[in-house]
Amino acid sequence: MRVQVIKMDKDAQNKIQQLQILEQNMQNFLMQKQQLQQQLLETESALDELKNTEKAYKIVGNIMVSSKKDELEKELKTKKDTLNLRLKSIEKQEDKLKEKSHSLQSEVLTSMKEEE
Repeated sequence: MRVQVIKMDKDAQNKIQQLQILEQNMQNFLMQKQQLQQQLLETESALDELKNTEKAYKIVGNIMVSSKKDELEKELKTKKDTLNLRLKSIEKQEDKLKEKSHSLQSEVLTSMKEEE
C-alpha cells in the first residue's frame, strides 16, 4: 500500500485554517438563525392567537399580567419586525461567509493541483 504525502506551503495551510474558522462562524450563524426563526414563529403564533381573543395577557418574568390588547399587538409586531431585520442581517453575513469560503476553497485546490 502506497501512501501519498501532500506537501502544502504556508499560504495553503493558512487558507485551510481560515476555512476552518469560516466554517465555525457559519455554524454559529446557523444556530443564531435557528433561534431567531423559532422566536419569529412564536411571535407570529402569539399575534394569531391575539386576534382570536378578547382578553390579552403578557408574561413578565415568572408571572402573567393582564395587558391591553392593542398595546400588546403593537409590541409583538415591533418584535416581529426586529426579528425579521436581524434574520436578514444574519443571512447576509452568512452569504458573505459562504462566498469567501468558496473562494478560499478554490484557491487551496488550485494551489494543491499546482504542487502535484
